[in-house]
Amino acid sequence: MNKYIGIDVAKATLQVYIPKRNTDIEFENSPAGLKGLYAKLKKQYKDDYRSLIFVYEPTGSYSTLLDRFSMEHSINCFKVKPSQSSSFSKSLDNRNKSDKIDARLLHEMGAIAKPKNISIPHIDEDAHLLQSLYKYLRRIIKETTALSNYLEASLLHQEDPFIIKRLRSKIKTLEKEEKEITQKILTFIKQNKTYKNDFENITSIKGVGPVAGIALFYLFLRYPDISRNKLTALCGLDPVTKSSGSSVNKKGHISKQGNKMIRSTLFMPVLCATTFNQELKTFYEHLKSNGKHSTVAQIAVMKKLILLAHSLYINNEKYDPERYLKYQQLSKAAAMI
Repeated sequence: MNKYIGIDVAKATLQVYIPKRNTDIEFENSPAGLKGLYAKLKKQYKDDYRSLIFVYEPTGSYSTLLDRFSMEHSINCFKVKPSQSSSFSKSLDNRNKSDKIDARLLHEMGAIAKPKNISIPHIDEDAHLLQSLYKYLRRIIKETTALSNYLEASLLHQEDPFIIKRLRSKIKTLEKEEKEITQKILTFIKQNKTYKNDFENITSIKGVGPVAGIALFYLFLRYPDISRNKLTALCGLDPVTKSSGSSVNKKGHISKQGNKMIRSTLFMPVLCATTFNQELKTFYEHLKSNGKHSTVAQIAVMKKLILLAHSLYINNEKYDPERYLKYQQLSKAAAMI
């Protein structure tokens, strides 16, 4: 167990438990801090330092430096899911919580690590760059929407013309930058043969244009092993019902807890698909004929569109409208027998 180094990752610090001398040390979560940690481990473990395994919970951007450092120095890592550490803590009847305790707990989790779960992190530089560009694009779109809403309110309340002018100028600048970043992302995708193929598979669905294609491609690239149910939840399209006894029985609705950007980006493609994509149009009309409200039917189409695009992405296929029509004809023929 001495080879498992427990690391509790925070925004600014790394709380580290080194079992060989039973020590708790805090390092800065920075390149300099990681170099200091590595030097400390090499000094204590000497020739055995190459067999060390870092045990930590991935914490998004906070653990990126640790991922990259481990990759560059060929350090094996056991990445623990939050649900795993929570369950492990409960099994030990651990009621206390602090950074030091968490680091020691992560070290102890080395006992349940399987060889297949231990590996040197790999960072796809192209994927990292694409994700960085898309995150920035999302920020621009969010800011543009906020300023547009502010402009609308300012016009309604007849604010000072100077403010109106400045708002319009800022919105115009942001819209120009949005187009530039979008084009940069599309150019980058086309330069990568694999990305180009995956993107073309997603946008082969009639109704899914370049902007919606970028949003879906980013989603699938970021979560490569996600299940269909989790994908739906990630987009905030999972159903929520509230009922308790006989007094509480609220109407079901979607959670809206996931990626709002995906839902807003796919709104227009859904409207387009329900008009020009025969499969999704038939699905939408079927829901409407069964008494579903237009909004409910559109949400169902959005969910189907995301799952359809994900299927094409995973299976490396282009959308084939003829296959759907053949399936529909076979279904009608079977119903007549």
